[in-house]
Amino acid sequence: MQYQQLKSQWPEFSQAILHFAKRLGLKDLALVCDHAALRVNDLAVAEALLTQWQKKGKIISDSIINGRPIYIIALDEPLQLGDWKIDCVELPFPGKLYPQQGWEHIELVLPGNAQTMAELERALESINPDIAALLAANPAIKVKRSAPHVAGEKVANPTIAFKLNNICIKVHSAGIKTVIEKEMLNKYD
Repeated sequence: MQYQQLKSQWPEFSQAILHFAKRLGLKDLALVCDHAALRVNDLAVAEALLTQWQKKGKIISDSIINGRPIYIIALDEPLQLGDWKIDCVELPFPGKLYPQQGWEHIELVLPGNAQTMAELERALESINPDIAALLAANPAIKVKRSAPHVAGEKVANPTIAFKLNNICIKVHSAGIKTVIEKEMLNKYD
C-alpha cells in the first residue's frame, strides 16, 4: 500500500463515511472532524507510509497507545470530506490483523469537554436526541466505548465508536491537537 493508493481510495471512503454520518444523524451538526485514521497490517508498509505522509505534513505526535506506536501527521493541505476539512491523519503501526488495510475511521469532536463516558454520552444525546432509538433500530451498527490511554497522559478523552461493516465514526470531546498539546505540556511539568 502506498500514499497514491490511499488517495485513490479516499472518494469511496468519503462517500461511505458521509452516508454513515447522515444515517447516525451526525452529518449536519456543527462538529469538527479532527482526523482520519488508517489501518495497516505490515510493519514495512507502515514505515513506508510514514515516510510518504511526512512529505505531506509534519509528525506532531508519536506516542505509544495501547502498546503500539501511533503517529499523528498534521497535513500541509487538509483532506476534504463533505463540508469537513481534516487536517490530521492517524497512522497506527500494526498491532493486530485487520480485515482490510487503508482508511478505516474518522473522529468527530463533540462540544462539552466531557471527562467521563457518562458525560460524553450526555453530550451526544444533547445534540442528537434520537441516537439511542436509531441504534436500537439498527443492530448492525456496533457501538464500542473506550478510553484510549497514552503513557503519562493526563487528559481524559473517552470515545464512542460507531462501526458498520468496514467503516467507523468515533466521537470524543477533545480534539487530537488539544490532546497532543496537553501531552507536551505534561512532559515538561
